[in-house]
Amino acid sequence: MVTIIIILITAAVSLLCLYGRLNFNALKFNAYDVWHRKQWYRMLTYGLVHSGWGHLFFNMLTLYFFGTVVEQYFQVAFGSTSGIILYVFLYVSAIAVSSIGDLIKYKDTPGYNAVGASGAVSAVLFASILFEPKMGIYIYLIPIPIPGYIFAPLYLLYCWYMAKRNMDNIGHTAHFWGAIYGLAFPLVCRPAILYHFLSQLGL
Repeated sequence: MVTIIIILITAAVSLLCLYGRLNFNALKFNAYDVWHRKQWYRMLTYGLVHSGWGHLFFNMLTLYFFGTVVEQYFQVAFGSTSGIILYVFLYVSAIAVSSIGDLIKYKDTPGYNAVGASGAVSAVLFASILFEPKMGIYIYLIPIPIPGYIFAPLYLLYCWYMAKRNMDNIGHTAHFWGAIYGLAFPLVCRPAILYHFLSQLGL
């Protein structure tokens, strides 16, 4: 239910920006404005806006499938109320945490901007892998599911490589750190989850 609420809020803000009802430029992540003009709110608001319909749809679809899984596991692991609170905190804090790398790297570059919830969605995706490492994950153009424990290192390696190349307009650094945070956060909250993860792999 909380995942649906997050999706609805994000979709509403994104669409209002796309149709000019809200100021897109005032909400996007701009490292220079955050660092030099102290507009720290941008560390969160950029996760509510997207560059287009496709960007919004892909992020929210991914969040729907994996967020509902993590939401349920958090309630089992931490209790109904605490689980929901921690799940929301994971998602919201992941938006900020995933952008720290780009903030440091581009704080003196006025022209660098970023939008989208991809860092937070990566965090939720990797949290789901922590709970269900054998869960099948489909990748575009690959017709067979890849187990989460295989997908995870490949995804991190891809994000790291693409971030080093810096040849497209995708926030690979945010994806990378969001994914790492999605693994770390549940383990910090409850280290015993690691034993669950290992037992799922038969270790």
